[in-house]
Order: sequence, then C-alpha cells, then structure tokens
Amino acid sequence: MSSAFFEPAPGFDQPIAVLKHCHDRIRRQIGTMQRLGPHLQKHGADLEAQQAASAVLRYFSEAAPKHHADEEVDLLPALRGVADGEDADTLARLEPEILREHQQMDVLWNMLRPALAAIAAGDDTPLPEAALGPFSEMYLAHMVKEETVIAPMARRLLAPAQIARLGEAMRARRGIAA
Repeated sequence: MSSAFFEPAPGFDQPIAVLKHCHDRIRRQIGTMQRLGPHLQKHGADLEAQQAASAVLRYFSEAAPKHHADEEVDLLPALRGVADGEDADTLARLEPEILREHQQMDVLWNMLRPALAAIAAGDDTPLPEAALGPFSEMYLAHMVKEETVIAPMARRLLAPAQIARLGEAMRARRGIAA
C-alpha cells in the first residue's frame, strides 16, 4: 500500500507524538460510534455495523486504557517532577481534572460497552445516547486540553532522557520489543 493513503504511526522515540496519534485514533473511533446509530436505523446490525462495533470495542477496551496509563503512570508524574512556577500551578490544577475525567470516561464507556458488544454480535441494539453524547464531548474536550497544555509542557520541560524513559515505558506497556 502506498504511504499516501496511510500516515505511519510515530515511533516510541517520540512518545508525545505517539500520544497525539492515539488521540487521532480516539477521534476516529468516536466518529464511528456517532455514525453507528444512523447506520443501525437504516441497515440494522449488518456486517459493516458489526465490524465497526468490534473495532470500537477493541480500541476502547485495549488501547485507550494503555493510553490513560501512559499519562497517569508516566507522563504526569514526570512533569510533576520538573514543573515549577506557573507550570507547576497549571499542572496542579489540570492533573486532578485529567484523572477525574479518565474515571468519568471509564464509567461512560462501561455504559456503552454492552450495546457495542451486542451490535458486534449482530443485535440491533441502539447505543445509549445518555452515555454516547457525554462520552464523546468529554473525550474531545479532554484531548484538546492535553494537546494544547500538557503536550507542549512536556516538550518544553522534559529532558531527552525523560522522553526516552517515557517512550520505553509506553513500549513496554504495549508488550512491544525494543
């Protein structure tokens, strides 16, 4: 396949770029979920709906928790260790908010998961709008916050050795050999 169609994922030597790449994938999965409702109404849980639901389930059950761990276990503590002044104040304000949002998104995801599993199995189960709307809105706003504040802070404050440790931790979390 030509690389003109597929943008290659960054390597773990660029962990902040990997986190952004994950955000782009999350946006695509959210878009898939948002299109799934109208598709189900028109076509039912056809093969396309089943495959889409399976892909969303796989991503948010496997990759998203690793992404959250990247931030919670490695990135935010590394920033906490080097931030001072205004950066420390910003981080002290945002870190609890980010962690709380991760928990809230997990609760909303657990409300969406059964419907997606049913669709993946061929049932015409509607996605619960009471969870889908808030999940989508919270995730999208959350990623903007991380991309406009946390990622630039990490690029500015973390030393090359810290960036390398972050990338290695992310690689190990995914079970990928160096």
